[in-house]
Amino acid sequence: MIEVLLQAAVLVACGVVWRVLRPFGLEADNMRHVLSGLVYGLLLPALVLKVLTQVSLEINALRIALLAAGGVGFALLLTAVVCRACKTPRPAAGALLLAAAFGNVTYLGLPVLESVFGHWANEVAIEYDLFASTPLLLTVGVLLAQRYGGAREHDSFLFSLLKVPPLWAALLAILLNLGHVPIPHWINGLLDRLAAGVVPLMLIVVGLGLAWQRGWAKRLTLLVPLLWIKLLLLPLWVWWLAHAIGMQGDLLAAVVLEAAMPSMVLGIVLCDRYHLDSALYAEAVTVSTALAVLTLPGWLALLR
Repeated sequence: MIEVLLQAAVLVACGVVWRVLRPFGLEADNMRHVLSGLVYGLLLPALVLKVLTQVSLEINALRIALLAAGGVGFALLLTAVVCRACKTPRPAAGALLLAAAFGNVTYLGLPVLESVFGHWANEVAIEYDLFASTPLLLTVGVLLAQRYGGAREHDSFLFSLLKVPPLWAALLAILLNLGHVPIPHWINGLLDRLAAGVVPLMLIVVGLGLAWQRGWAKRLTLLVPLLWIKLLLLPLWVWWLAHAIGMQGDLLAAVVLEAAMPSMVLGIVLCDRYHLDSALYAEAVTVSTALAVLTLPGWLALLR
């Protein structure tokens, strides 16, 4: 696990170094948008199609989705209670809600799970994300961002979901899987080549998205409860839920590790769009990602 995280850390560090040095005059935010667009629009759908056409769609997929949804709901409720008790300003509270509930379950979770458990764990990361986390982010997450932010823009939730290429790939893959439609060998080879770029580019994008802005000392006190919820209480809750529904072994460990992932990088887009505290959210991603180097091996040791 330590070796895997060190390899991931090097790729993340490449993104951080790019943000600092700006080689070839290319800004980190521009690079992040280009690379994340490439991964999100082409490479990740290829990986989703490859994985979900080959897995056995059974009760475990439903259980993973329910556990992911239960984790999101728990984190939102607990964070809302803390923010209300601390009288946190609404833009900051909205950012903290998103940072606590939605983890980096694909961009970081997928490479970590694949390296620790093998290729079969890609299925867990994809089902955790596409069957629960992403739909909830684009419905409940957007609704909360609108409520806590200053923007008056109101998106159609259905329209937002229709603009997610990996979800289209997942739908196509499920139809092909249930219909037992064979995938030609040359298409499988093409999907393999496209999917191979997902993990390294995802980790570099994580590094490109890490930022630290002035005034961090005042915001640091807001991050402490978030870190407890995101890195410790949320995975502990999902672990309890998984035991309650009879999940065991490596599958349980993989799901709990997904729940223990740091805050997702792409949430900064919602913060910018709906006028939440983007600086606080960026620091939540930075600090939680750094601490995850310690907490993820700890969770794996407990689970095994």
